[in-house]
Amino acid sequence: MPMFSDVQAVLFDLDGTLIDSAPDLGAAADKMRVDRGLPSLPAELYRPMAGAGARGMLQIAFGMSPQDTEFAAMREEFFVNYERCMTERTYAFEGVQALLQTLEQRGLPWGVVTNKSERFTLPLTRSMPLFAGAGAVVSGDTTPHAKPHPAPLLEAARRMGIDPQSCIYVGDDARDIEAGRAAGMRTVAAVYGYLGTQHDTTAWNADAEINSPAALLQLLPGA
Repeated sequence: MPMFSDVQAVLFDLDGTLIDSAPDLGAAADKMRVDRGLPSLPAELYRPMAGAGARGMLQIAFGMSPQDTEFAAMREEFFVNYERCMTERTYAFEGVQALLQTLEQRGLPWGVVTNKSERFTLPLTRSMPLFAGAGAVVSGDTTPHAKPHPAPLLEAARRMGIDPQSCIYVGDDARDIEAGRAAGMRTVAAVYGYLGTQHDTTAWNADAEINSPAALLQLLPGA
């Protein structure tokens, strides 16, 4: 019997779980370096922190933190750069399209809960046919709190009309697993994703781990 045999819906993080947006995020930050006469950095340096968005990219590009006085202005410059390029190099991870199609064939609704703000989430998901079947798309500013607070996950479950305890949440960051637990959902760590600064995924205490999108199907009803 599959581990999550009674699950009625699957919720996913976006960046690092369903899509690989690291190339565009890194390019937006690296343009800021080049514009200032600084040498370009390898894309591999940006990749692990892609899940942290502007905060992570500015940390890599300039060693900045949100406490720096120039952070807000630099973040907006990054946002403008990212808006211009966010669909140029971003693609779904291998196996994601087949995963989502199979969920739909099994009658399992799915949705997205991301800390990305609606300014980026909505145009990005609307530009990718992959997301046409999503039962909910909840962004970092859809509710008053972002992950690891459970509010966005609870909002997604509400929109889909499903009890949170009947959902699982799949993500590639410790904050995803924390948010899922706080919402009363079971959790799956996508260890093929960015992982942030906490690469010891066993310490996240997720209910399961998957090494590829396709591996999730073995844990769900219909397997």
